[in-house]
Parts: sequence; structure tokens; C-alpha cells
Amino acid sequence: MTPVELSRTVLRAVRRAVEDGELRVVVPDKVSVTVPGAGGWGDYATNIALQLARPAGETPRRVAELLRPHLVGAHGVRGVEITGPGFLNISLGSTASTALVEEILRCGPRYGFVDEAAARISHDAPAGHPASSSPNALARHTSIPYLVQLHAPHEPRALVVMEVVARLLRSQGSLVRTSCEARPEPEWVAVLGVEVDAYGTPAAPAPLDVNVRPVPAPAPAELLPLGRDAARWALLHPAAHDRPRLTADHLVQREGNPLFRVRYAYARTRAVSRNAADLGFTAAPGDVQQDVQEDAAPLTSEDTTPLVAPLLTHLADHPRLLARAAAHRAPDLLARHLIAVADATLPLLPSTLPLGDEKPSAAHRARLALAEAAGAVLAGGLSLLGIDAPEHL
Repeated sequence: MTPVELSRTVLRAVRRAVEDGELRVVVPDKVSVTVPGAGGWGDYATNIALQLARPAGETPRRVAELLRPHLVGAHGVRGVEITGPGFLNISLGSTASTALVEEILRCGPRYGFVDEAAARISHDAPAGHPASSSPNALARHTSIPYLVQLHAPHEPRALVVMEVVARLLRSQGSLVRTSCEARPEPEWVAVLGVEVDAYGTPAAPAPLDVNVRPVPAPAPAELLPLGRDAARWALLHPAAHDRPRLTADHLVQREGNPLFRVRYAYARTRAVSRNAADLGFTAAPGDVQQDVQEDAAPLTSEDTTPLVAPLLTHLADHPRLLARAAAHRAPDLLARHLIAVADATLPLLPSTLPLGDEKPSAAHRARLALAEAAGAVLAGGLSLLGIDAPEHL
């Protein structure tokens, strides 16, 4: 179950409570669901009870108590708890996580992408039309235009950011054309891999308004020695309004380097797939929250939730994140998301393969499927950033 689907489930619960006369409020147009904060529980949390408390004339906790029964029986919901002043914390069932992993493995690195035809239909459809609320209609819901012209100044960071923004927009079904005030320098093309559809000349710059203008890179002489992957990460990881940090730290293979963690996590997912093949078993989506071990210590099914739930949450949130990064033209959102996926993936990998004389079980196959799903998301995200996803590292 994706965050969008869960949001609709919560919205239906509100509607049922209103229809049953338990709440006297106007049903909102949408409901926000997020990763639980400190002290939270489960896979997702929503503050809908706090939003409805004042118009309902009830305390937030009372509103949450009224909504909880309508959520408990919903398809894909395993449990609902109320925390704090009235936050509804929702845990998804194993069937929901299985369907999510199956969907990611089916789509591969293109998970979260919107096909051009669906984007065009949803963009042309009026609000409220069935096409505008279809699962693939992300472009309409996030205000992503169908036709986009991006124009950048003659500066390396602007060109790299523009290229990735174009990829993000295309992933959401938009038709994008890129241009630059002047022809990119040959070394920018060779090292950074930047490409533009059109460019002007110093004597006759392209007659377009610049609409991609991040804080420039301090000095190309410091940028280019980093090489393509590290240089692109150095330019894309900071927000557009932040000054990029061009140091050799981006090349160091250690935990403190976010780029290394992301690429290492992907390489490890590929390694466990190869090792599983050597052991004679393959991935099969299923219940991963059985007998998961961390640091060789057996865990109960309840203990596995904090190990697996964050990864499932980040994977389910990937389509929304891609749409948001495209809508805001912010590659840094994707870079930070990949760090979160990598950091949630690495703790799972030691439990993916059987130990010693242990035979591969259904749980091992399910964990392998989840690891491969995480690898697909990491590979797709790195590809959008124009950064290599290594099979070995």
C-alpha cells in the first residue's frame, strides 16, 4: 500500500464516521500521512484527528478514537494505535508489503515513473474527471506541466541541475526541452556528462528567460578533478540555494560519505542476489518480518518492525518523492531520499542469507525480494541523478 492509497483509506474512514453521525465535520479533500516521528509506532502516522478536532467540537484524542474502528478493518491495515494528543499510527499488513515489493520488482528502476500517455490524459482532464484521479495521474496532482522549457546560464552547476530536473520531469511524463545561454565547455561535457538540446553563442545568446539558476559552483578547477559521479553528487546533494562543497571527501569510501553509502548499499543488494543464486534460491515477495536477525541476535516478530518498517515506508514513498522533486525542480530531494533508502537497506542485508547449515526459508526469499526492490529504487534514483550504480564496490 502506497502513501497515496493509505491517504485514501484514511479519508474513507473519515467519510464513514461522518455518514454514521459520529463526526459532524466537512470531509477534507485530502489527508496527509507521514513516517511516524519520535515516540511513534507502525509504518505511517496521520494528524487528521488534530485537524478535525476543532470543527468537530471534540478533543483530538476523541476524534482519533472515533476514527480508529473504521481503519482497523480496512484492507491492508494490520493495526492502528493512538499516540500523543491524537496521532493515528498505522501498521500495514504483510500482504500490503508483499504487493509493494511485487510492484517495485515488476517496474524495476522505473518504479514511480509516469508514462507520457497517462500524464497527457491526466493533464487534459478537468478536475474531478476519473482520469485526473487515476493512479498514474501524478502530473496533475502535483502541478507538473506537460510541456516544459528549461533554460540555464552558462555555468556547470546550472547545467547539471537542469539536466537532472529534465530527467525528473520526464519520469513524470512531461515533454522537456533544455537550452543554455552558450555552448557548454568541452570539459564540462567530457567530465560531467552534461547535455543540452540547444544553446546560443556569446554573440547571440538563446533568447529565453533563465529559469534554472542554482548558486554557482565556486570554481570548475576544483570541481572537475572529482570525476563525474562525485562531482555531480557535490552539485546535486545541496539545495539549489546552498553553496556546493567541492572537496575530496566525496571520493572517500567510508560511512561518513553519503554518496558512498548510497552506492555501497546498491552494490550490497546485488552481492546478496549473487550469493543467493550460488546457494540455489531466488527472491519471492512475502512476509519479511519473521525471524529477522540483527547482529546475530534472534528477534521476535514484534522486534522486526523497527528493522523492516522504515525501508518499506521509504520504498512506498518513492513515487510521491519523485513527483515532488519534479514539481519543485529539486534534485536534492531525490539525493536525500536515496540516502534514507540506503540507510534503511543496509541493516536488513545481513539477515537476507541463511547462516551456517540453515536452509533457505520463505522468510529468506522474502527478504531477498525486499533487498532487490531496494536495489531497484537506488539504481533508478542514481540513474536520474546521472550517477553510476556499481555492481561491485
